Amino acid sequence: MASIGALKFFLYLLPCLLNYLPHSQGKQNWNGEYPFIRRGSSLERSENGGYDYIIVGGGTAGCPLAATLSKKFKVLVLERGGVPFNNPNVTFLRNFHITLADTSPTSASQYFISTDGVLNARGRVLGGGSSINAGFYTRANPRFIRKVGWDTKLVNESYPWVEKQVVHRPKFSHWQRAVRDGLLDAGVSPFNGFTYDHKYGTKVGGTIFDRFGRRHTAAELLASGNPKKLTVLVHATVQKIVFDTTGKKPKAIGVIFKDENGKQHQAFLGTGRQSEVIVSSGAIGTPQLLLLSGIGPREELQKFNIPVVLHNEFVGKGMADNPMNTIFVPSKRPVQQSLIETVGITNLGVYIETSCGFGQSKDSIHCHHGILSAEIGQLSTIPPKQRSREAVEAFVKSKKDIPIEAFRGGFILSKVANPWSTGELRLINTNVEENPAVTFNYFSHPYDLKRCVEGIRLAIKVVQSQHVTNYTMCDRQSAEKMLNISVQANINLIPKHANDTKSMEQFCRDSVITIWHYHGGCHVGKVVNSEYKVLGVDRLRVVDGSTFSESPGTNPQATVMMMGRYMGLKILRDRLGKLGDI
Repeated sequence: MASIGALKFFLYLLPCLLNYLPHSQGKQNWNGEYPFIRRGSSLERSENGGYDYIIVGGGTAGCPLAATLSKKFKVLVLERGGVPFNNPNVTFLRNFHITLADTSPTSASQYFISTDGVLNARGRVLGGGSSINAGFYTRANPRFIRKVGWDTKLVNESYPWVEKQVVHRPKFSHWQRAVRDGLLDAGVSPFNGFTYDHKYGTKVGGTIFDRFGRRHTAAELLASGNPKKLTVLVHATVQKIVFDTTGKKPKAIGVIFKDENGKQHQAFLGTGRQSEVIVSSGAIGTPQLLLLSGIGPREELQKFNIPVVLHNEFVGKGMADNPMNTIFVPSKRPVQQSLIETVGITNLGVYIETSCGFGQSKDSIHCHHGILSAEIGQLSTIPPKQRSREAVEAFVKSKKDIPIEAFRGGFILSKVANPWSTGELRLINTNVEENPAVTFNYFSHPYDLKRCVEGIRLAIKVVQSQHVTNYTMCDRQSAEKMLNISVQANINLIPKHANDTKSMEQFCRDSVITIWHYHGGCHVGKVVNSEYKVLGVDRLRVVDGSTFSESPGTNPQATVMMMGRYMGLKILRDRLGKLGDI
């Protein structure tokens, strides 16, 4: 909490504060298109029972799952955040960074810092991560589909269902073209053109931003549901899952949730043996909720006086986040804002992506990139207890030494694929609205560090390519100078070392950040079975990225949305046979 306070204090000191747009802008009259979305307080006592499925979390997986299941069954979705449709900071690409910089309790993005010292974010809005991310859409590596054991035919039915509703072809800016050509010059070939598929080489992927810069989130997939069988409650924060423990195995029977006014409600499943509570709260929220509901390591639960429903030592274990490092790219030429469009899929075990232009929004403070922000990041070089007003002001002044061109351009992102380093999630308290303690142990495995170094070397080659220097109108810079600018503008709370720009390994360790692709905590075979049913418990299932042992492809959102549709279809067909076809 002290770090959050320091961040707010720092933002307060800046002369140009974020100008939040009024929330009346954005998608108008959304209630007509989504009549089944209501506030949590609207649930009547007569409505609180008899659901075939209660889905906890209306996020990237939960929305397509709910839409699919509602075709045949009565479904209740409980989402802790609000709607994305009337929030311009969610809706418009130009405001992408503003939501990430918003640390208020009502923000669509819930800010947290891992114990590693890396700033991070969780979705707190209908649509989940798809409402706050950089929008890039690309399918999983086929190896991932085989590894998790999914039916390829059903997977290939589920991806297009998502794509037809919310995915678009990017405008493909001049910046992205320059980086594409730089990747090809650096040997990341061939060029595979525009494709959703995961292919080695350089490609242009899809985006959930349309040509007008409007975001289309997983929440829009709810429009495909049956409004007569679907109820979505927003500002409905599930406190815990309720179990019947009188039988041989604990059985989920419902949930307790709190509405926007702080009032508690209960919602119950019907009596059908196949009715289920399905947790789709993401890689942070799902293991946290299982722990708070009494499923997890006995000793940890007892420490917080949580009644033990089922001892499982693996809940919250195996947490991983793809470490990312950035190279800031100066530009004397003004650049148009663009998020991820081009990606280099290498055989080095790293992905190279790029983004630009977020120092120029009229709604942003100078040089502000939200969580990828020089202003926020420069707090990292001042130990938390030394962040006096004078110390912060002095560092703001020293920031002027960084070339302004660095923030008129953009940055090249190098992300380690499938990290071998893992950590864990633990409770801090029993308040579901507060973040648990999360540790990712970035670069604890030497193979991850080796790949990071290779990725940074490749990123430097891209920045030094003639295509990029011609576009930015900046002279070719040495690797050390580029690393120096990137370290000065770094954005984590990890102590810096004098040899950051001399040692690539040290640069990787000290400048690591996230691109929000964390996963794990409820692994298959340890917490859930191959059907994602929670082991040792009846009528409880998990459908989200907490079940993944690796992040699928370069960016996971396509596969998480597809997973919601896929599991919805699979549940219907397993339960109804041919009658489950929709």
